[in-house]
Amino acid sequence: MADVKDLERQLAQWEEETLKPTLEKRPERQEHFSTISNHEIRRLYTPLDVSGLDYERDLGNPGEYPYTRGIHPTMYRGKLWTMRQFAGFGTAKDSNARYHYLLSQGQTGLSVAFHMPTIMGYDSDHDRSRGEVGKTGVSIDTLEDMETLFQGIPLDQVTTSMTINAPATILFSMYLAVAKKQGVSWDRIGGTTQNDILKEYIAQKSWIYPPKPSMRLITDMMSFAKDHVPRWNTISISGYHIREAGSTAVQELAFTLADGIGYVEAGIEAGMDVDDFAPRLSFFFNAHNDFFEEIAKYRAARRIWARIMKERFGAKNPKSMMCRFHTQTAGCSLTAQQPYNNVVRTAVQALAAVLGGTQSLHTNSLDETLALPTEETVRIALRTQQIIAQESGVAATADPFGGSYFVESLTDEMEAQALTYIENIDQMGGIIEAIEKGYPQKEIGNAAYLYQKQLETREKIIVGINEYIEENETPIETLTVDEEVEKIQIENVRRAKAKRDAGKVQKSLQKLEQAARGPDNLMPYILEAVESYASLGEICDVFRDAFGEYVDPKWL
Repeated sequence: MADVKDLERQLAQWEEETLKPTLEKRPERQEHFSTISNHEIRRLYTPLDVSGLDYERDLGNPGEYPYTRGIHPTMYRGKLWTMRQFAGFGTAKDSNARYHYLLSQGQTGLSVAFHMPTIMGYDSDHDRSRGEVGKTGVSIDTLEDMETLFQGIPLDQVTTSMTINAPATILFSMYLAVAKKQGVSWDRIGGTTQNDILKEYIAQKSWIYPPKPSMRLITDMMSFAKDHVPRWNTISISGYHIREAGSTAVQELAFTLADGIGYVEAGIEAGMDVDDFAPRLSFFFNAHNDFFEEIAKYRAARRIWARIMKERFGAKNPKSMMCRFHTQTAGCSLTAQQPYNNVVRTAVQALAAVLGGTQSLHTNSLDETLALPTEETVRIALRTQQIIAQESGVAATADPFGGSYFVESLTDEMEAQALTYIENIDQMGGIIEAIEKGYPQKEIGNAAYLYQKQLETREKIIVGINEYIEENETPIETLTVDEEVEKIQIENVRRAKAKRDAGKVQKSLQKLEQAARGPDNLMPYILEAVESYASLGEICDVFRDAFGEYVDPKWL
């Protein structure tokens, strides 16, 4: 390869003799080009932009530190990513039927969406649940519902991801109890609980308890799972919701990894060795519209996390250093206008996730900005993944953009900017202190405001929103959750409560409350309460009494 001075001379000659006459004759479409996150994109990338890149230090081969090129040596040549469509609505019986349908269509993993009352720790018969039962996910009130949800689905033959945070220990315990009833030993089940409460304080806002007791619940699950459920990912550290709240790609990357640092520190403070629990930490990222920015983000995430785990926390197990992640295409990018355009958006986003090396993927359905998906639209979303996997050829080689001047330069720049954010958070005393000061929240708010301004001035274009608009569109058919679902589920939970052993339930809840006010690991007590058919709301109320409820400081 030519030396730096030769390259600089050749580039200057190209700019003068080739580029300048072209621009004089035909100017570029706009003065500045940038990613969707407002990261400036230069006209041309050359070896000069990656002159400091050291292959062994900064890239490495797939399956080797620092995992920039992927965490597996063969990547998708050995095993395709898990196709895991996020699904849940109505009663457990309704969602069970959808799961069987998706598995029959080639889905390779389950992902459970819970309705808001479950997410917020209320039973379906609670006054605050009215109007919300089964609307945005499945209603799970007692172990009986969880048994119905997985009826006919052997838990040792499918992995399950559960998008649940504040009550994650309870839903995890219900899952373990179902496995036990199926005769499946816990060392044979695999899956993930999202269980990422820090990003709730930052972005999604579905918390129940204050940070310290919430972190205790998380470390209790970590400790219990490492001993009893070794294939379970106890946390899916989630940048997805940070991005959906309006962050840039760099902010998503930085705040997600900062949350990860917080969880590792909490695990160590709880007395665990980093290599005992870190291999089961996983991540969850967004896949937005800017194709190359997303690919660079995933590559940077692997490299940053590997170095943090090795250099900051002294991890020795290579699996502790691997940033394993699930990806979901960007819900915030979907439009109600011209909804069939969402199929194309989702395909582009999914392709970026695959080229970036994701381990599992959910593709949004075209109607998800309007309602929960129908069977037809979720099948199209699943087929999108299958076409990428089987027809596009992109799964035939690992990290196909490795060595691209543009992608390598963008990866380096995103890494540097993310590390600056992480350093700022460290100087504040860590992620919890940063959250309490409102630092990530403010940064995300500013980014969202800037992007909205860019849309309004048409500096950024969304097809069908501020360009290529159509008037008087014909509405598409969407899924409607029947209002009768609420009545059915309220009757279900009341019947379940009526037929259980009330004395056994009360005793298990009293023991749980005593444990919550003491130092013991709470998982065995939660399991006992779940198996007595104590409801999710009853268990959450015990914790509300013991821990208190969190109030966002801005509302004080």
